[in-house]
Amino acid sequence: MAARLPKLRARQDIVAAVRRWFVEQAFLEVETPALQVSPGLEPHLKAFATDLEEPFGQGVRRLYLHTSPEFAMKKLLVAGLTRIFQLARVYRNGERAPTHHPEFTMLEWYRAEPDWRRIVADCEGLLRAAVGAVPAALGGGRLRWKGHEADPNASWELLTVDDAFRRHAGVELLATAPDPAAPDPKLLAAEARRIGIATAPSDRWDDIFFRIFLDRIEPKLGIGAPTVLYGYPASMAALARVHPDDPRIAQRFEVYACGLELANAFVELTDAEEQRRRFEADMGLKERLYGERYPIDEDFLAALASGLPPSAGIALGFDRLVMLATGAEHIEDVLWAPVA
Repeated sequence: MAARLPKLRARQDIVAAVRRWFVEQAFLEVETPALQVSPGLEPHLKAFATDLEEPFGQGVRRLYLHTSPEFAMKKLLVAGLTRIFQLARVYRNGERAPTHHPEFTMLEWYRAEPDWRRIVADCEGLLRAAVGAVPAALGGGRLRWKGHEADPNASWELLTVDDAFRRHAGVELLATAPDPAAPDPKLLAAEARRIGIATAPSDRWDDIFFRIFLDRIEPKLGIGAPTVLYGYPASMAALARVHPDDPRIAQRFEVYACGLELANAFVELTDAEEQRRRFEADMGLKERLYGERYPIDEDFLAALASGLPPSAGIALGFDRLVMLATGAEHIEDVLWAPVA
């Protein structure tokens, strides 16, 4: 604890700076329950399940610790709130690594306006406020990790996913997905093998995408200044809208610093039927890969159907931000009491 204490004190200062920044931007801080009917439906995330015992013998319900507060926060947008943020404790099973922890803090915020560049501007202001709160003795003013630095006060790089593949891997990504709804893995597999990355016959297009991305592209993002990587393939839209002028891409971006992902953002999908189709497809994939599926939050879909306003939102790994702002190498270096 003594060795970690300077970084933990800096964490406290960053928390205060983040809250102050959101107050200055007229955001309302909200709190939503960790116990949910549906924990989040990303196919590769594993949730913690628990049983809620109702009083007076009224039965037992299976609930989950949320992997993100996204569903609950969007219900608040439907209820009429327009700028909200939350520092939420979230839970993901099977995750423990230098940059992953089974219980961690996610900073999530939403604007009832569909301008993803406004969320980018939020990120810039927020990261500058965060590093400005760190003492000079810990390298305040820079994000640092694995020998790399990124200066949030410098001009941020905006880079499309397609350009990132072209620049760092020599691959024309979108050309390998002529049908954006069902990209054929054979075309991307051939490109992967051409640049020396192995594939397997069972690989999906998305699997090959990540093999190339993690090996050739991610380590080169956010060096010198943060990178905003935008224009993800439509097959990776998740809860984002497909771009109205280009059906090959989704209105989604991620923020990288020092080769590490910090945040994931969407212009939010407001079509309840399309969202249901995506959820069912994701749970079908989860069942094929891992032999389980999670319930769909019908209350969330009903809220979408009743009128989610045009919105944009983002989830930022707060512990990772503290890591980079203090120069920590391991996520547990910035946690007060890591999970044993």
